Amino acid sequence: MIRLIFARPVLPLFALPLLLAPAPLPAQTGGAPYSIDGRGFARLQEAVDAIGDGEGVIRIAPGYHRDCAVQSAGRVAFVAAEPGRAIFDGVACEGKAALVLRGAGARVEGLVFQNMRVPDGNGAGIRLERSDLEVADSLFRNSEEGILTADDPRAALTIDRSTFSRLGRCDRGLSCAHSVYTGIYGRLTVTRTRFEKGSGGHYLKSRAVVVDVSDNSFDDTQGTGTNYMIDLPSGSVGRITGNLFVQGRDKENYSALIAVAAEERKNPSRGLSIANNRARLPDDMERKSVFVADWSGEPLAIAANDLGPGLTRFEKR
Repeated sequence: MIRLIFARPVLPLFALPLLLAPAPLPAQTGGAPYSIDGRGFARLQEAVDAIGDGEGVIRIAPGYHRDCAVQSAGRVAFVAAEPGRAIFDGVACEGKAALVLRGAGARVEGLVFQNMRVPDGNGAGIRLERSDLEVADSLFRNSEEGILTADDPRAALTIDRSTFSRLGRCDRGLSCAHSVYTGIYGRLTVTRTRFEKGSGGHYLKSRAVVVDVSDNSFDDTQGTGTNYMIDLPSGSVGRITGNLFVQGRDKENYSALIAVAAEERKNPSRGLSIANNRARLPDDMERKSVFVADWSGEPLAIAANDLGPGLTRFEKR
């Protein structure tokens, strides 16, 4: 068994309280589950509508929120009053996600999303359809997808200090779902985040033009039927640096850890920097794998990476 050692914590700080005590139901908090500047709301959609095309912060009380909302305008911050204890559980708006975001921008901080399942197999904590989104200190678990986006080449998705656990699927004859899957976004930044225990698909799949995936952990040791750790199916530029990758035993596709332009060459990939990462296969595993598999045909900037036994640095496909 491979022992994971991190130079810095990658789990959000609220993970410990989640294990120690369940959050109360919102009704037990003694007030409204959602508030804006002290004004309470019984439903999340009412709070979002109150902000309208303006800008505001919605404070979300501790508890299990079997609720969801669609943001169609304005800039909204969805912030847990107590990080890690505001849990959106199993309710999706428009058959998509707990939060469906298509306003002028959004921020999500300290929230938990779990048990999201919908008929098309893409039940997510967050469906991002346009504009910028920042996610921090949040947990996505036990769902078909963590975050799924549409296309917005002018926008950016930023994820920091979060955890994606027991996500993804490739069943029922439907297209696969993934822990995080972005369309053609302008930029994707993922930092200090943990991906683990995938249940199908890829851990991070992105068609973003520019990516910055730095200082994360991809722990597949308890994954089931998983594929790539990072899939850039349309190609990308930017960097993948300072990450830890551990491939698991139960794989649908174990041929590579990072895949570049496996489906199309829509984005440039020239100069994509992949450096200072650590990658391992399970101990006593007879099969071999490739750290970076490339279909782009462009020169990538693959520098020094610490690769364990059985891993080939690069393969052109």
